[in-house]
Amino acid sequence: MKPAVLPDFSLLLAGRVMCFFLCLPFLILFQLKAVQLSSNLEVIAIAEVKFDSDLPEFRTSGGANSSSTKHEVFVQPVMWVKAIDIVLDRLVMQGADLSTVLAIGGSAQQHGSLYWSRHGVKTLRNLNSDKFLHVQIDDSAFTVNRTPIWMDGSTEKQCVEMETAIGGRAEMLNISGSKCYARFTGPQIRKIYQERSNAYEETQRISLVSSFCASVFLGDIAPIDYGDASERFGFSPECIVTAFTGDNLSALSGMVLEQNCLVMSLGTSDTLIMNLKEQPRLEEGHVLCHPTEIGHFVGLMCFRNGSLVRDLFNKIEASSDWNKFNELLDSTPRGNYGNMALHFHSIEIIPNVKGVLRWTRNNSSENSETAKGVQKFLSPQTEIRALIEGQMLHKRAVASDMGFHFGDETKIVATGGASVNKSILQVISDVFNAPVFVQNESEAALFGAAYRAKYAIYLNSLVDVSRICHENNNVQHTATTGPLSYLDYITRFIPNHLRIVCEPSKDCEQIYSPMVERYRKMALILAKK
Repeated sequence: MKPAVLPDFSLLLAGRVMCFFLCLPFLILFQLKAVQLSSNLEVIAIAEVKFDSDLPEFRTSGGANSSSTKHEVFVQPVMWVKAIDIVLDRLVMQGADLSTVLAIGGSAQQHGSLYWSRHGVKTLRNLNSDKFLHVQIDDSAFTVNRTPIWMDGSTEKQCVEMETAIGGRAEMLNISGSKCYARFTGPQIRKIYQERSNAYEETQRISLVSSFCASVFLGDIAPIDYGDASERFGFSPECIVTAFTGDNLSALSGMVLEQNCLVMSLGTSDTLIMNLKEQPRLEEGHVLCHPTEIGHFVGLMCFRNGSLVRDLFNKIEASSDWNKFNELLDSTPRGNYGNMALHFHSIEIIPNVKGVLRWTRNNSSENSETAKGVQKFLSPQTEIRALIEGQMLHKRAVASDMGFHFGDETKIVATGGASVNKSILQVISDVFNAPVFVQNESEAALFGAAYRAKYAIYLNSLVDVSRICHENNNVQHTATTGPLSYLDYITRFIPNHLRIVCEPSKDCEQIYSPMVERYRKMALILAKK
């Protein structure tokens, strides 16, 4: 966005501003959602399209198609175009007046690539507002009609080739912030180049899923900026299209967090998302440019052994009764009498190991015999607390290694399925020695894109005021005023978007700080097995 000056914003936009957002989410791959917000960020209308049930002709399962080729997962791009047609119609049926929309924002799954044909680009630039989008942007608009998405893991060979070509994995980390993962877009493009060379040569432009969605609204291949928009559904020609982004970054935008917040998503695979002022140097995990803070970074780390392991223990130790599970967890003291466990039932990312290790208070790494641990704890409550504390100690250690600085102002923001479980959240609060908050609004990625569109309107208005001041020789005004930050601006409209649910116990730091170091020793032992 362009830097500018601070106007009397309420006069510039009073009574008319509405933001619209379109999303193809990574975490809810099976659907597309759209929401229209008022100038005060209140919901006007919301609609969704579920790919499997609303578009059965594409034969998706969970919003995707699986190939007979191992680990190959794809989507037909026309399905997404048709979904846009449907979701906009449904939004209008819900009462949305799209002619009042001043800005459009969006997000989509983080990884995935689309390959425009020359005909497709020409069609995109000459859309007929009297026809549905999917009638015009059909299969002929793309050179590849089985487009790879984030679930595609068939490019291990290309990953090795790319890292080797630039001088190794360390150099890839230095350049991009991540090692080369099989589901990433770069290896997908290389595979198309190698295995479908004719299609690659005929490709005019390549889009990410996010920029593809923005292109449909823009009527051109979307640049990394905002521009004019109009369309069949009555959008104003003055409506701006902001740069669409990946779902994880959009979710971070939607949470509207301070620098000292750590996001913990508790799902099938748990995820940590954190604000970072400096780029860490870790072989695993991802470092991305911050979506709203210039010069800052976002650290993102996934943990494979999340709710699936918790669900397994709930079944084995609590007869699939979460109330009983919580009672057993709550019945044991913090620290669990020195009993600790690491449960990596699937090969973990950090540390890159698979296995289980249980230590009682008498086990240590001092010799190989005591380091082996025990096969089973004596009670279900000990098993359950060891599991949950072990998972959270693991995350605290990884967050520290990625460069997150814990302090008195640290806050944990919990999302995902297990964020409704207060017993688990209390363990998180104690292990991290920080209060735990949840959002008052769900769908962070959805609202995050709308908030970014709202902020784009604000910044765009500053440019106009700056130009007027310059034309009127009001140098003092342009020199002494500046834009509000994204955080300061958006929280004007949603001041109470987080709700505290747990606070740390007074003795938690003296209990869990030594346990973090003990966790590290256990992880090293498990890695040697």
